[in-house]
Amino acid sequence: MSTLDASPAGRKRAATSDDKAERKDDALMVMSVEKAFRVLSAFGRQHPTLNLSQVASVTGMDLSAAQRFTHTLVKLGFLSKDSETKRFELTAKTLDLGYHFFRSSRLVDRAMPYLMHLSKETEETVNLTMLEDTEIIFVSRFLSRHVLNTDVIIGTRMPAYCTAPGIAMLSRLPEAEALAIIDRSDLQPHTPSTTWQRERLVSKIREARAQGYATAFEEFYLGDASIAAPILDHRGRPEGAVNVAVSCSRYSREEVVTRYSSLIIAAAHAISRV
Repeated sequence: MSTLDASPAGRKRAATSDDKAERKDDALMVMSVEKAFRVLSAFGRQHPTLNLSQVASVTGMDLSAAQRFTHTLVKLGFLSKDSETKRFELTAKTLDLGYHFFRSSRLVDRAMPYLMHLSKETEETVNLTMLEDTEIIFVSRFLSRHVLNTDVIIGTRMPAYCTAPGIAMLSRLPEAEALAIIDRSDLQPHTPSTTWQRERLVSKIREARAQGYATAFEEFYLGDASIAAPILDHRGRPEGAVNVAVSCSRYSREEVVTRYSSLIIAAAHAISRV
């Protein structure tokens, strides 16, 4: 297979009928576990609390199933239920999953000293992200005093196609795989500067591979400039990306590339396992 040569963040997406059919055809899939995580994933900024009928509606379950799963999750301590309003919400125990990830992730462990050094050297916001299908996930974040957007926290998701880390990671995937991710993405202009047409994205991915880094200027957030380089595993596949984010009001596009391209490439190379 040849390689490339040269949703509001955090939005919960309902499972498609094709996804459900694929899971039902998987003999090893434990559907009760999938449904439990579907209930937990129903909660978020848009739905901080839900009543039983809302849980059923968001997850696509009937009321009886929603009642069983919410009751079980309350007993396990992952959900709490208000005795007066009968509404459910996540508990702090759900953070256990993230905690265990950070304590066991070899990527985070390897990257931490380089991210800290990059943060001190640039005095700008430095992020570590990973690719999950069509989105990137922020797994580590060092803020600068010039913080751009406080809404972006660890666990925040953004579309890969309109972010510098996403393009950087896509640029190191086999061509067919990268284009399949683009084709599954909900391509739309989040800002007037978003690159969202398929042909232009293909060109941008190829350019990022040739350069060793990717850029995004006001493509998801207005005023945000980002430059990223891919972190590779022992097979040469993208394991994550390191990026520096700055304000467009403080730097021109040329200055972002001149100041930070060599720094992020060096940091990503040091973290990589190639």
